[in-house]
Amino acid sequence: MPLFTLNINNKEHRIDVAKGTSLLWVLREHLGLTGTKYSCGIAQCGACTVHIDNAPMKACVLPIDSFADGQRITTIEGLSEKGDHPVQKAWIEAQAPQCGYCQSGQIMQAVALLEENPNPTREEIKEYMNGILCRCGTYLRIVKAIELAAENKTPIT
Repeated sequence: MPLFTLNINNKEHRIDVAKGTSLLWVLREHLGLTGTKYSCGIAQCGACTVHIDNAPMKACVLPIDSFADGQRITTIEGLSEKGDHPVQKAWIEAQAPQCGYCQSGQIMQAVALLEENPNPTREEIKEYMNGILCRCGTYLRIVKAIELAAENKTPIT
């Protein structure tokens, strides 16, 4: 099997997996980074959202051999060692999670939004978050959490 070198959460990892293995399974099965969730497997729900060079991407459809040297991959575990990233704190304050399954994908998408647009309108939040599904339907609390994080004015990155 080929050996791949990836920069994940600011650490270099050398991984021996078959070409075509999805980033999601590398993260979960080979590195034990289980915060990134598997749900649909076809990039439709967003539970597997991670950042690739600060852009939100769905890990379930990204083959490991598509990554170039030096690309930075950030998972939910890489946002904050203590779980105290401003968006995570706002999530708790707004009581956004119910079952929590989509939570990491939602948070990763929200962080990307606030990095791009620190003061989004409610409509901009809804549009940007549209591709991340929540089975429990806590969308109003998710929007509220993003608004709280934006109001906090603490730098997101």
